[in-house]
Amino acid sequence: MNRATTPSSPRDGKLCSTDEAVALIKDGDTVACGGFVGAAHPEGLTAAMERRFLAHQSPKNLTLLYAAGQGDAKARGLNHLAHEGLVRRVVGGHWSLAPRLGKLALTNKIEAYNFPQGVLCQLFRDIAAGRPGCITHIGLGTFIDPAVGDGGRVNERTTEPLVERIELGGRPWLWYKSIPINISLIRATAADPAGNLIMDQEVMIGEVLSLAQAAHNCGGLVLAQVKQLRNEPIPPQQVSVPGILVDRIILAQEHEHEQTFAESFNPAYVRPMSGPTMPDPAPMEHDERWIIAARACDELEPGMIINLGIGMPEGVARVACQRGILDTCTLTVESGPIGGMPAGGLSFGASVHPLAVVDQPAQFDFYDGRGLDFTALGLAQTDGAGNVNVSRFGDRFAGVGGFVNISQTAKRLVFCGTFTAGGLKVRIGDGQLEIVQEGKTRKFLSNVEQISFSAARSRELGQRVLYVTERAVFGLSDEGLELIEIAPGIDLQRHILDQMDFVPIMRQIKPMSPSLFT
Repeated sequence: MNRATTPSSPRDGKLCSTDEAVALIKDGDTVACGGFVGAAHPEGLTAAMERRFLAHQSPKNLTLLYAAGQGDAKARGLNHLAHEGLVRRVVGGHWSLAPRLGKLALTNKIEAYNFPQGVLCQLFRDIAAGRPGCITHIGLGTFIDPAVGDGGRVNERTTEPLVERIELGGRPWLWYKSIPINISLIRATAADPAGNLIMDQEVMIGEVLSLAQAAHNCGGLVLAQVKQLRNEPIPPQQVSVPGILVDRIILAQEHEHEQTFAESFNPAYVRPMSGPTMPDPAPMEHDERWIIAARACDELEPGMIINLGIGMPEGVARVACQRGILDTCTLTVESGPIGGMPAGGLSFGASVHPLAVVDQPAQFDFYDGRGLDFTALGLAQTDGAGNVNVSRFGDRFAGVGGFVNISQTAKRLVFCGTFTAGGLKVRIGDGQLEIVQEGKTRKFLSNVEQISFSAARSRELGQRVLYVTERAVFGLSDEGLELIEIAPGIDLQRHILDQMDFVPIMRQIKPMSPSLFT
């Protein structure tokens, strides 16, 4: 190679286009992809994979691994890969933001597994280290546990057991088996001349290092999307992925490297707070969502370390901020931010003015070891035993995401959801709640369709659990679900018992605070 064509740096010899990068993916490869909802997803690479498949029917029959849901619930993110023939098997944590993949799973067009998000991002580390897999207590008692459910398998086509229940030291554990990775798709802010990657303008670090190490140690390739090429070396302590692990570097188009799928760039997600207080969020409308968030917020205590789920639980942070108590607690997000106020919608995974951002596997290490004091999570279905389903109901397949990790380990839990769904309308005023129109779908059932949260396991762990709705609050007792509070203006028989498939335990029932309904 003469002087004119000799790369001026190790990075230059790795630069290529998205189309050149995805041409390296072979039929039958196992591809692991990083990202979280609309953040840190290598959009340019997955879009190029779709283009190549549609034009050349290659690559095909891929196995896709991912931890967090990546998509916009329409066409971006992992939806690019949802073509029959492109993927053969998918092992993922959260599915609802990639409904095209979910449709392939529900129609038996692909093999599909649903495992906890935290387990999957930790499994990447185990694959990198050459271990047989991830052995953990996470998932015991749920549909992922082969002793209770189907081992996380989604459909009839999926037959190979990828998780086993084993015994170590006289205790049950789940063994999630290692899967060799051929290709890792990751994203970073910039690459320096040595090919080192930095994440300083990303809202999260995610599992980029684990993904890179896993593909490299399996003899595979690491394809890294960046939005900048920097001429100066990155300070060594700020390198998220060393250049020795990176095989190709792809400079993305601006529209393929937005900070999240909702925002091009928000500096508050990557900078500490400059003033004494957090900026006030937009006020919530005083409706059923506000009631639920405000009642859940009543459970917060100073000094708590907290996680809030996506959707309705996001409102707890807004209420806490409006009450002026946000700075007495520390909110965390499973993607890695610690402190600040978590963002919502397609920016979920980011936090406004976080105190720190750690990598996602480390965040789940903290969660799995019972570091969380409190969590508020969603509720789609619950039964008389207190089990909760958020993962699959009817013809909808959402997946569990980080729900299993968080719900099985937090010391105090509040499940948040309306009492019924599908058209519920309420009116609030004068300290009372009026049901204007009842929802069409019941959520308190004789049996949940899938156990995402095991009440029996929770009682073993000694967790304190509440189920908060707009009209009633339930607690988990030794005998099952117990009704403990009713909203003013609500009739016990007509608005509660007649809308349930079972009769809850009723001992001492108190009114919900009238302040929630003014």
